[in-house]
Amino acid sequence: MTQKIAVILFNLGGPDKPESIRPFLFNLFNDPAIIRVPNPLRYLIAQMISRRREKTARAIYQQVGGRSPILPNTEKQAEALQKQLNQQDGENTYRCFVSMRYWHPFADETVADVKAFGPDRIILLPLYPQFSTTTTASSFEAWRDAADSASLRVPSQSLCCYPQMQGFVDALAIRIAKLYGEASTHGKPRLLLSAHGLPEKIVKAGDPYAWQCEQSATAVVQALNIPDLDWILCYQSRVGPLKWIGPATDDEVRRAASDRVPVIIAPLAFVSEHSETLVEIDIEYRHLAAQKGVPYYAYTGAVATDSSFIAGLAQQVIEAAQHRQQCTSNRKCRLCPAAFDDCITSDHPERVGV
Repeated sequence: MTQKIAVILFNLGGPDKPESIRPFLFNLFNDPAIIRVPNPLRYLIAQMISRRREKTARAIYQQVGGRSPILPNTEKQAEALQKQLNQQDGENTYRCFVSMRYWHPFADETVADVKAFGPDRIILLPLYPQFSTTTTASSFEAWRDAADSASLRVPSQSLCCYPQMQGFVDALAIRIAKLYGEASTHGKPRLLLSAHGLPEKIVKAGDPYAWQCEQSATAVVQALNIPDLDWILCYQSRVGPLKWIGPATDDEVRRAASDRVPVIIAPLAFVSEHSETLVEIDIEYRHLAAQKGVPYYAYTGAVATDSSFIAGLAQQVIEAAQHRQQCTSNRKCRLCPAAFDDCITSDHPERVGV
């Protein structure tokens, strides 16, 4: 029997105008998954950080037109995925929705749209290939709370992660390979696979994000199949005084300059262009590379609406619809080793929005 299936694409969100920057920052740092202290202390910390970082953030967003491009980019991904799903699965009708964590459309706004659609089933799809408590789990929890408040009682499933999904890996590898030949004319290239960083204490507490990033990096390198490839997984976007996982991407750019090797940098954990790719990677690190004497610097761009990536997501969604597991990875089962207590699986249905 044909079913109406709503697919919810989750992403970070971003300010849609300069006046939105400070409240966006407040929402980010007021998330208990980010600042792990109880209220009212967290509220006060979020107020302080958002006030202090507003000027810096305004300068960053000014370089991309004064607003984040993440919502229109995510909407394009939703549109492409919806088209692919309805072409690929003739038995069901799919509609894709976007839900942002820290700016509009918030989960409660998207829940209202989904409720009006009247789906038979809901599939939650984070645009974070690697699971983290700070991204995917936080988005799922916000969705569950919003759905409960709106009395949206529809069977739901969660695609928690897809760090080794073939479509994702292939899309990124193709982008890297296209730049490798040109980079090779300047020496033996070094590939920097850059992911958003996390405070080390979050990883030590059982968050599997860094482990999943390692799986993604290994899969991309294997797909490239370049003999004796010089590559490293690194992390960007450090904020605050805590020790973060490393090595840091900017330090790796400096090391490449010291070694006089060309650099190709690819976003391993970002599938949609936003300030951390367009500004941090493509402007700030590019400037650093030029300043330090890196002989060649290239940014691959995010996988965005790449046909391989969108087809991979569609296959994951259709398989989830067929198997009806409450929570699944790209392997259709728990992906993370048992040591990672914060891995989200069907063993913890209260944490996956079902």
